[in-house]
Amino acid sequence: MTAAGLHRPAPGSPPGSGPALPAATLRLRAAAGWRLIRLYLVSRRVPMALALLAGLGVLLWVALRWRWNIAGGAAAKQFIPLTIETGAAALIAVTTYGPFGEPERAAGRWLPVLRLGAAVALTAIAFGLLSAGAAAAHIADGGAAAGVLPGGTIALLRNLAGMTGLGLLSAVALGGAFGWVGPMAYLLVTEVALSGDPTTPWVWAARPTHDLGAAACAALVFAVGTAAIAVLGARNTGRRSAA
Repeated sequence: MTAAGLHRPAPGSPPGSGPALPAATLRLRAAAGWRLIRLYLVSRRVPMALALLAGLGVLLWVALRWRWNIAGGAAAKQFIPLTIETGAAALIAVTTYGPFGEPERAAGRWLPVLRLGAAVALTAIAFGLLSAGAAAAHIADGGAAAGVLPGGTIALLRNLAGMTGLGLLSAVALGGAFGWVGPMAYLLVTEVALSGDPTTPWVWAARPTHDLGAAACAALVFAVGTAAIAVLGARNTGRRSAA
């Protein structure tokens, strides 16, 4: 063996300035990356979650189109879209559950990136689908009050992001299968707050649309939730098998 065919970078050249990788190697790396992403999404049942999120968008369209005759006035009508938003947040949180537990944590150095990307992407998709459902109801109803989403898309984004953050924190603390606990508990708190006059911005869903404090609290919870799920992942609640 000789070193006659080796190409060494010139002295003082920056790292990585050697000969470019062959195109075949780059294609293999790209294919491996896409396969990793696909396997991660399938293991988290993301395709099913997307179908259910689309269903929630249709349900919001139906809820806004239907002329409800509910006791409680505007607060009761606001609670219906909020329940649908809570369902979307719970769905996103439950997708953090993985079936492989500790082996995946030990072998998956890309897990933090995949967790963060999946959580943010699903939240954006959920917001888009729910916004589309609300817009379709508004257009189909000719702009009548029955087809208007309470608070508009700004309140939708605030509420969905905040509740998703609560769901992700629940997944970190209780396990991905129990990620729905945080959004559902918050929904109950909001239901009580809607019957009164809440002043705390932490009950952001019951505050006016342009309340900056409420928006800041929801954004903070979402940021902490996504950071926690990326770094820590959902709690592994499965028992270790006996050796």
